[in-house]
Amino acid sequence: MSGGHSTYEPTSGLGKWVDSRLPLPRLVYDSFVAYPTPRNLNYTYTFGAILSVMLVVQLLTGIVLAMHYVASVGSAFISVENIMRDVNSGWLMRYMHSNGASFFFVAVYIHMFRGMYYGSYKAPREILWILGVIIYLLMMATGFMGYVLPWGQMSFWGATVITGFFTAFPLIGEPIQQLLLGGFAVDNPTLIRFYSLHYLLPFMIAGVVVLHVWALHVTGQTNPTGVEVKSKTDTLPFTPYATIKDGFATVVFLLVYAYFLFYLPNYLGHPDNYVEANPLVTPAHIVPEWYYLPFYAILRAITFNIGPIDSKLGGVLAMFASILVLFLLPWLDTSKVRSAVYRPWYKMFFWLFVADCIFLGWLGSKPAEGTYVVMAQFATLYYFAFFIPILPLLGMMERPRQVPNSITESVLLKHGGGKPEVAPAASEDRG
Repeated sequence: MSGGHSTYEPTSGLGKWVDSRLPLPRLVYDSFVAYPTPRNLNYTYTFGAILSVMLVVQLLTGIVLAMHYVASVGSAFISVENIMRDVNSGWLMRYMHSNGASFFFVAVYIHMFRGMYYGSYKAPREILWILGVIIYLLMMATGFMGYVLPWGQMSFWGATVITGFFTAFPLIGEPIQQLLLGGFAVDNPTLIRFYSLHYLLPFMIAGVVVLHVWALHVTGQTNPTGVEVKSKTDTLPFTPYATIKDGFATVVFLLVYAYFLFYLPNYLGHPDNYVEANPLVTPAHIVPEWYYLPFYAILRAITFNIGPIDSKLGGVLAMFASILVLFLLPWLDTSKVRSAVYRPWYKMFFWLFVADCIFLGWLGSKPAEGTYVVMAQFATLYYFAFFIPILPLLGMMERPRQVPNSITESVLLKHGGGKPEVAPAASEDRG
């Protein structure tokens, strides 16, 4: 899928002149017009395009907001109110940006779970997956720093709690915290640092996205069967087939986004963040944004010492490990079959994992006391058990169903109403 001779032919003298010096039109044509895509892609494969649109939305609205925001502890909260009330369409830009962050994470979670379900991280796409996880980490850092900028109560205390995690590391913890804060407490230097990084990181995300798309075009697109493209009959040109599907899904996604934007603009926020930051008044319950809640629950689930590691350091290590383990996913899954469609046991454990992540998110919004802590500990245990030992063991013990010989065969089988037979051996590699 990734190779082949370009079919682009300039139709004008100017086009030929440009193509011989800077073949950008050829690159666009080969990547988004003639690029062959598997003919059996479903709508879960449209979230890459949706994420691209949301990244552009976040970049453009962020640039506009940066023109009016004042990175000062004495003026930040007032400047946000000024944007909402006095800047032309400022309320729209602010709500688009704040709600856009949430919808960005909605799309990226669906995109990642889709990749896990269909085995999109397996060889030869390990680097493609790793780049995706790097984008996710950059998004988390960008979102956290952006949440501090309104300088509300939850912004201030969230920054205080999160940066305090680094003090759990012996020797290096406090210097790292002071470097982030610009001092010994969350104050003006902290706000300036976070503002600068929040403006810079989205452009780094855009750069890694380019690498991500490049890696995708080198290895080729996966598909629900997990079978590689074997002939031209397995593919369709990206335009108009994939572009129409991506366009339709993006419009539907943006309509849901617009509903929240115009009818529920503050639904995904926290009411305490509409109160100006006060270092002398601690909120009753400090919680991060919803897209961090599963990891916050994992952090608080470690309430016991693990040998020489105390509970605070253990919680921080567990939280970071819950993200870093994603980098190892291509090597932890030992099955030779990619797609969960043909792996009945993996499919069951996968959906339990999705439910577990949602459950951890709910627990992260609850107080760290009583049965909530016990439930978080069991949910955390399954989170890590899914990666080790469940995934490696499934690859050795599971008996997958028969995988189609080609994408075309799977399409014909689906429309013909036939059912795949059981494979004679689990070790058979069919993509």
